[in-house]
Amino acid sequence: MRMRTPAGVVVAGTLAVSALAVPAAQASGRLGDTAITKVTVNGGAAVVVGTSTAKKFSVTLTAKDDSGISEADITLFGPSFGMLSPSSTSCSGNTCTAKFVVDPKVDLAYDNGVAGTWYVDAWVDANDGDYVWTEKVKSFKFQRASKLTVNASPEPVKKGKTVTVTGKLTRANWDTFKYHGYAKQSVQLQFKKKGAKSYSTVKTVKSSATGGLKTTVKASKDGHWRYSFAGTSTTPAVSAGGDYLDVK
Repeated sequence: MRMRTPAGVVVAGTLAVSALAVPAAQASGRLGDTAITKVTVNGGAAVVVGTSTAKKFSVTLTAKDDSGISEADITLFGPSFGMLSPSSTSCSGNTCTAKFVVDPKVDLAYDNGVAGTWYVDAWVDANDGDYVWTEKVKSFKFQRASKLTVNASPEPVKKGKTVTVTGKLTRANWDTFKYHGYAKQSVQLQFKKKGAKSYSTVKTVKSSATGGLKTTVKASKDGHWRYSFAGTSTTPAVSAGGDYLDVK
């Protein structure tokens, strides 16, 4: 008999944060010719969770066996003993889809530490009794949602005068369910002149202890200013909406 879930752990579609939530070392294995050929999490994008709205996403697994695929168990594991099981799993042909729901106020309360790199563990059964069990068959990012603002002033401004560009980089905090400043992060100040299609980086600014951003530039042309953050393993990339500055 096989154990699909670690002994002593009860998981019903929610994130379990405890030492029991991570199984002891288990060797990946198989019986017969069953094989996992592809796993996709959230359509290939990071799973980003904010402070209030439940995040719904799917894990799609494709497998092969000469008798066909019967069922699959798909479980997600992450840092700080994070574990997530699906709310439902269904298989059609060689493809199985597991649906997940993460409610930050229920599943992530008081644990910012679960953000980071997560892994998919999967067990797939074939119709003839063959199976394959693979730990860490796929990795993905589970991240705290981010926000970024910008304001260029004064406006309008005379050509050659100093422009002060302020802003703030924040990210979801699952301890307070609010957005707090993301400190000591490198953020690019970018400019797109009037009529242009893309932004160019002017300089890099470091966020303050409260996530604040502030720098100065010389006014030269009409156009949009914005801050852009490349992201980290725990926080997604984000760009502020451009602030148009009229240069007289």
